[in-house]
Amino acid sequence: MMLAAVALGASSVAPAQVAPAGAVPSVGEAVTSVANAPLLRSAVLPTADAVTREAALPAPAPVLDTPAPVHASGSLSEMVGQLRSTEAGSRELECLATAVYFESKSEPLAGQLAVGHVIANRAKSGRFAKSYCGVVFQRGQFSFIHGAALPSVPRSGQQWKTAVAIAKIVDNKLMESNVGKALFFHAKHVSPAWHASMVASIGNHLFFR
Repeated sequence: MMLAAVALGASSVAPAQVAPAGAVPSVGEAVTSVANAPLLRSAVLPTADAVTREAALPAPAPVLDTPAPVHASGSLSEMVGQLRSTEAGSRELECLATAVYFESKSEPLAGQLAVGHVIANRAKSGRFAKSYCGVVFQRGQFSFIHGAALPSVPRSGQQWKTAVAIAKIVDNKLMESNVGKALFFHAKHVSPAWHASMVASIGNHLFFR
């Protein structure tokens, strides 16, 4: 009787199937498994049409910190009126506009344009940093810089919008200034011991080369 019971137990319990370590199910097994789980079929095995459509999608374009060229015409005042904005459009123009704002926001437009051109001249000269931000953050050059961040500016104000317009005019070379290739300027009420040639006097600033 005991032998019969053992035999009966062995025939009613199938032995466990143990796959070797690292074994991967065959393609037929995988398809059979997916077919038995219809809710997961579309996620596991996408259709050929879906794969083709996904492959045809264009790659996303890279995001660049380069503003689109701007256009303006007329006098300096008319150009500023066309290009005033609360947003500079790029980090580099932000640095240039901030320098124009803090160094010359109370100056006539010609004086603000001249300050903007000094920043641009420095970036091209080979004697200073090669970018607007590099020039602005160069140690000991501009008193409005404290630390590694640009100071905050009331962006809704007309003076900031004008500084943004001046920065765009300078960057897009829409109008030259009579300071030429000047690399330095200072207020008329100070007298630094500079051995440089003065090239222009505009508003409250003297410009030197």
